[in-house]
Amino acid sequence: MSVDSFSIEQLDEIVKKTINSLEEGKNQIYMISESARQEWNELEEKFEEIHKEVKQVIEDVEKLERLEKDSRYKLMIVSKNFRKYSEEDIRQAYDTTRDLQIKLALMREKEQQLVAQRTEIEMRMRRIKDTLERAEYLATHVAVAMSYLSSSLSNVSDTLEELQKKELLGMRIITAQEEERQRLARDIHDGPAQSMSNIILKCEICEKFLTVDVEKAKQQIAELKGLIKASLQEIRRIIFDLRPMSLDDLGLVPTLQRYSSNFTDETGIEVILDLYNPSNKLDTLIEIAVFRIIQEALNNIKKHSKATRAYINLQIDDDKLFGKVVDNGIGFDVSELNNLKKDVKDGGFGIYSMRQRAELLKGELKIHSQPGKGTTLLLQIPIEQIEEEE
Repeated sequence: MSVDSFSIEQLDEIVKKTINSLEEGKNQIYMISESARQEWNELEEKFEEIHKEVKQVIEDVEKLERLEKDSRYKLMIVSKNFRKYSEEDIRQAYDTTRDLQIKLALMREKEQQLVAQRTEIEMRMRRIKDTLERAEYLATHVAVAMSYLSSSLSNVSDTLEELQKKELLGMRIITAQEEERQRLARDIHDGPAQSMSNIILKCEICEKFLTVDVEKAKQQIAELKGLIKASLQEIRRIIFDLRPMSLDDLGLVPTLQRYSSNFTDETGIEVILDLYNPSNKLDTLIEIAVFRIIQEALNNIKKHSKATRAYINLQIDDDKLFGKVVDNGIGFDVSELNNLKKDVKDGGFGIYSMRQRAELLKGELKIHSQPGKGTTLLLQIPIEQIEEEE
């Protein structure tokens, strides 16, 4: 038996053991995830019950406040006209007022206790949500590893060099898909889903005010319309993030012009564009990749750089597309980019994925930055894509 074949057999055995270990780990993560999800559902039901109870208690407090106010007024009348009313009438008015005040104090204390319980449940739900997100994050990456190992390495018959190539390509594609799905799920959950919950709550408030205070009801309806408009804008933004239609219709340059204009309106960060002639049409895959890279670069500028201005340059020369994104922000230590886990976890799509997009198109992406001196992103992608060797 040759050394090479023996090494491949050993690798097969290692992969099988790794897959079994990952399977066990995945099951454990799923158990943690399901346990957290079950506890979340139970707390959510309890939260809804307490929310309804708080609402009822508030109504009871308001009712008792009206009764107590009327009772105090009656007691005042009886006390001022003690000659007109008997001693029994005065005593009864006093006892009624005192009983209502005691009930009101107890009900207010109950309201405070329920609000405190609701706050505690909200805090627990936030902690469980964090646990659930971490478990889902781990489950996603374990699933990526298992998918790759099961499909590409379960039966090793190629050379180690070929395996390395498959690893690079397969992991990039699968990880990019999973990250895109996670990002979309977070956008929908944190955007439209939350807005819909607020809209439902506003509708309930409007229903209550319609019979009590029409002016407040109108005010709530106006706020409701604003929420709906904001939700529509958020949904359009998510659709644009998924696939800007203008890329297909107009090309990369007009799409970047529109996106940068919206970015400036939203963030107040000035974006200066210096782009190639839009009559030059590039391959669709290149345009999509470059747009996503610049989109993520601007997103990082908005989140982390504290910049007031960004400069974007795209030029075509010698069958290559050269790009540059420069900001005047606070910069950072480039050595931190070596922490791949931190980049994927904190940035979501992140610099790691920007590099992936460039490298999948046989290009290159570099980052230059120093604390206090801004950040420069350099991109280079060949326009004439070289077909992979068979």
